[in-house]
Amino acid sequence: MSSTLLPRFTPLYVVFFLRHLSSTVDSGSSSPYNYPPTDYILLNCGSTANSTEFDGQNWIGELSSDSLLIEQSPNQPSFTYVFPVTAGQKFIRLYFYPASNSGFDRSKGLFSVKAGPFTLLSNFNASLTADADGDPDDTIFREYCVNIEEDKRLNITFTPSPTVSDSYAFINGIEIWPMPSNLYYTPAGDQGFSLIGQNGLYSIKNSYALKTVYRLNVGGRSISPKEDTSGMFRRWIQDDKYLKLEHGVLFLPINNTINLTSTRPTKYAAPEEVYRTARTMGNESTINLSYNLTWEFSVDSGFYYFIRLHFCEFQPEINKSGDRMFRIFIANQTAEKAADVILWGDGEKGVPVYRDYAVMVDKLGSHRKVNLYIAMGAGPQGTTYQDAILNGAEIFKVSDINGNNLAGANHDPLPLPPQIAPPRPSSKLKNNESKIIDVATGGVAGFVMASFVALLIFWRRKRVTDSNSTSGTTWWAPFSCSTTKSTKACGSSLPTSLSRYFSLAEIRAATHNFDDVFIIGVGGFGKVYKGYIDGGTHL
Repeated sequence: MSSTLLPRFTPLYVVFFLRHLSSTVDSGSSSPYNYPPTDYILLNCGSTANSTEFDGQNWIGELSSDSLLIEQSPNQPSFTYVFPVTAGQKFIRLYFYPASNSGFDRSKGLFSVKAGPFTLLSNFNASLTADADGDPDDTIFREYCVNIEEDKRLNITFTPSPTVSDSYAFINGIEIWPMPSNLYYTPAGDQGFSLIGQNGLYSIKNSYALKTVYRLNVGGRSISPKEDTSGMFRRWIQDDKYLKLEHGVLFLPINNTINLTSTRPTKYAAPEEVYRTARTMGNESTINLSYNLTWEFSVDSGFYYFIRLHFCEFQPEINKSGDRMFRIFIANQTAEKAADVILWGDGEKGVPVYRDYAVMVDKLGSHRKVNLYIAMGAGPQGTTYQDAILNGAEIFKVSDINGNNLAGANHDPLPLPPQIAPPRPSSKLKNNESKIIDVATGGVAGFVMASFVALLIFWRRKRVTDSNSTSGTTWWAPFSCSTTKSTKACGSSLPTSLSRYFSLAEIRAATHNFDDVFIIGVGGFGKVYKGYIDGGTHL
């Protein structure tokens, strides 16, 4: 199923099973960008028309092309886009607009996405993601990096979840963009970079895939794809929501006066604007020694992460090596004991540089998401200024070695509001109906009372039989009886103050009407669900 890109991925063409067709993907005859991309693809999925309305780029209508092949599996309801691309390292960008599927149940849009051997998304639901972000009408964007070998095609496959009935898969836009060689991948012969917490080095091999998790313009504004002066249409967002504010954290105003001296490794690393803004700790050395400049990021556990930090010294006070040295911490471990940006720039001011690191984020019990911290602290003795600086940051998830997997945890559905109980029926019933109901109610009540009395007598006799034991549990689960030398008690295993009864409406709301996403197991009595109550408390 595909939906069109126009104007914010509004649907004009929707299908469940795509037929074989050919379509032309215009790679462009000329390019205005800083490096010459040999081929790039902007596909307006499900549309017969081209469009520039989304972001100013020329998105090609899927149904008007003649070199794109779309394949449908005869054995399962999946569809595959087959892109004829040149060898090399590529960005893959996927666009989902869940609001475009007005004719379908939003909760059923649950599917997986693979690019070649790599699983990019698994049981992904764009609607849940948009809801969790607080904007159900938002376009969901995902970016990946892959390497295409010689004489290979790029296949992107969408498969509805086999465990959810009536599930479907959809896509609104696909962007494939080449990147300069070894922009993120480690060059052949290079030993790699620091692996935090271990003595060895780490490298991004061509056999790996990356998922862009965060890309920040620290201390500056968000930079849209078309403002990426490197020509790769990357999105850079503000860092405000990730910064843990303490003391006198400063953002440095944009510096348009300094002449940046970019070397080839940093020419395409980031837009110039990233290197012209920054955050520092402040002007008070005493205060700076008491805290760290810290950012907090939520990430999937159980993966390696590739972290790139961008630096450039442009403050008037900082002119030579040693003026500002600082410590860098990643995942609460020391990454640099004496970072010196001017030293990294071969002793020159105004030279953009970046440093790469890798860290393994281990699984933490049952927690699918954990927090990853990046922090800067005041430097060692001998530095002129007790301060730190950061201009930009990129965080990538690395595919696991065994299963080529990049997929992480999906968002849980937001709790539904409790359903309002229907009003009681009118008491003005016909006399004969009233009598029938009264008799039936009385009979049931009498039966229940008699049963309760019989059970109570049986239990009291059993308690006398067991009176010599110091402790025990009755057969009447889930209640328990226990005795001590000083007291005897029988009742719920929880204190009365901690007990709580839930109505069916509350249980339905907590489990999103028993959504399969909330299933955590299957027991002797059926499915076991988790849920959220009281605005987010886990149950």
